[in-house]
Amino acid sequence: MKASLVSLFLCLAQPLSACETALLLTMDVSNSIDVAEYRLQVDGLADALLDREVMDVIVRGQSALAVMQWSGEGRQAVSIPWTRLRSRTDVRAFAAQARAMPRAFVLSDTAPGEALTFALRQFDSAPLCERRVIDVSGDGTPNAGGDTRPAVRAAERAGVTINGIAIESMGLAITNFYRGAVITRDGFVITARRHRDYPRAIREKLLRELSRILG
Repeated sequence: MKASLVSLFLCLAQPLSACETALLLTMDVSNSIDVAEYRLQVDGLADALLDREVMDVIVRGQSALAVMQWSGEGRQAVSIPWTRLRSRTDVRAFAAQARAMPRAFVLSDTAPGEALTFALRQFDSAPLCERRVIDVSGDGTPNAGGDTRPAVRAAERAGVTINGIAIESMGLAITNFYRGAVITRDGFVITARRHRDYPRAIREKLLRELSRILG
């Protein structure tokens, strides 16, 4: 009995593997995203997670990831809940979930302010990690909902970083909007030239977010 109690005590005394980053990946599925573009996003995310360098960074940091989809007012949904990724097997399983993820909304407006507010609330149930990051991707400026900046300020007060992928079709209008009204002061924006460039952009963004490179 004494040996069992000593073993139990030693197990409890072992520190749990620290989680470096809790990363919430959010996807715009508003009316401007067609079926093929949605497929490019989910496949691009899955392929990026399976990239050897990305996978190594995730596992080394014992990171926690979740995925949500958003569009108009009242249209936000967690598609994959918070998941600790402690091994390559965990990452592969998460990537498979992302690839098979059904689209949450169709024929809806673009309300990034409400999406950010919803995203911020998800950290109430997130694993305890050293850093908390929201990754926002989208291809349009708001046509519904409120101002994004109150949610951005709330994130800054809570110590949550917001980064963005701006999916452009013409010029840099969406990139400039993300830089001015979506990301936090310690955040950054990566521009994807149309949806076909999204897989490259999300891989670059994941490496930058999970490697503790900010701004």
